[in-house]
Amino acid sequence: MYHETPNRRAGAAPGIIYAYRRCGPRGSQPPLLLLQHFRGTLDSWDPALVDALAAERDVIAFDNAGVGLSTGSTPRTIRDTALDTMAFLGAVGVREVDVLGFSMGGYTAQELTLLQPDVVRRLVLAATAPRGAPGIHGLRDDVLGHTCSGEPRAQHYLYTFFNHTEASQRRGLEFFGRYIERERDRDLPVSAAAREAQCEAMLEWGVPDGDALRRLGGIRQPTLVAGGDSDRVIPPSALRLLARSLPDARAHLYPDSGHGFLFQYHHEFAREVLDFLR
Repeated sequence: MYHETPNRRAGAAPGIIYAYRRCGPRGSQPPLLLLQHFRGTLDSWDPALVDALAAERDVIAFDNAGVGLSTGSTPRTIRDTALDTMAFLGAVGVREVDVLGFSMGGYTAQELTLLQPDVVRRLVLAATAPRGAPGIHGLRDDVLGHTCSGEPRAQHYLYTFFNHTEASQRRGLEFFGRYIERERDRDLPVSAAAREAQCEAMLEWGVPDGDALRRLGGIRQPTLVAGGDSDRVIPPSALRLLARSLPDARAHLYPDSGHGFLFQYHHEFAREVLDFLR
């Protein structure tokens, strides 16, 4: 069970020790690497989603440098975040992965695949967007107020990650109950310095740039693009653009769901991911 998986640590460059969790069977397929959203930590993954994935796959989640329990300085660009991710993989001795990148983690997943194509076998991009896409340079004012405050509370998750309908909000409360289920050995909250660095990285990624879409032609890996049809953080139009710009991608929008569609539909999304990775 993910909420009982112990925190592990792996040293890389001097001054950097990565915190990570690893669960699930180790088999012939490469591990599934989870890349987290803005200010997300090891605790921010839905245990129900990770458990469903780990029923069949070796799953690895980690904190980038300077985030949560990991030491060092948080990267200030998505490119450096991707390089930091490579450093983590080297520290744990993993040479090839399937990748599930969520939101900002989806930015990192794209950059990682472009920089190190031999490392990534298959790619899942959840609630994310291509570099320079329309509508992603900065967050909406209402979303900003719920994502850049202090320690996230239930109302912040419900507003930002779930659609504002009774059914979606109910699933959001269920997710939050799972989020707080782990009582021992929890990760640390993301510091203000780390949040500032991640904000800078996302803003740089979101600068309007029509030429940036051409880079996606270099991603030849089969890709699953998925999101919620009522996402307030990443416009569904940006997600569709991402899928159209990749040479080998398919897209799926989940109904009545927002940025946290993968937590609202954790069983369905896990099954889709596992089927795709097979």
